[in-house]
Amino acid sequence: MHWDRLFEDLEGQLASEWEAERAALDAESERLRISRLDLRSRLRVLCASATVATVDLPGMRRIRVRLQSLGADWVAAAQADDAGTGRPRAILIIPLHAVRGLALDHGMLLASLDAALEDTPSLRERMTLGFVLRDLARRRVAVRLTTVDGDDLHGTIDRAGSDHLDLAVHDQGDARVAAAVRSFRVVPFDALASVQASGDQLP
Repeated sequence: MHWDRLFEDLEGQLASEWEAERAALDAESERLRISRLDLRSRLRVLCASATVATVDLPGMRRIRVRLQSLGADWVAAAQADDAGTGRPRAILIIPLHAVRGLALDHGMLLASLDAALEDTPSLRERMTLGFVLRDLARRRVAVRLTTVDGDDLHGTIDRAGSDHLDLAVHDQGDARVAAAVRSFRVVPFDALASVQASGDQLP
């Protein structure tokens, strides 16, 4: 009986050591997995869950939005509809380089850590900012551009190149007709903090 108890004690110690070693390996494996996560991977989870978040933009600007779609180098978010119609008041296209931070629910913060590293990006996730802006130009959608330096521009995108756009500047609510255009601006994509279009102008 004495030897039986001794071996049982030894088995218990060995099992405890193995469990502690396995827990340490699991923790190290998780730290390694998280170290490989990028912002896009986490945004993919947040957009799929339509997470409500406060996005920090350049110039200490903060906006409360519902994250909707992720592109190659941008994220789309909906601003709340104050009238309660269910349609977003505005859609924001935010270049990823302009995102300074996100404030969100702790549960969604943790959930975003479960992002898969090897997911094949969807067709939408391969769309670049230039592709989206060229579509807005093609459909003559009036936009509000906010730059990283704090400029606020209203107008219509006439064309979008590989790294810049041409904006016909006119008053908010005006159609893009020659008489309404006050000036023209060339805006590099790197200077954009957000591109906003009203919800009723988007399909």
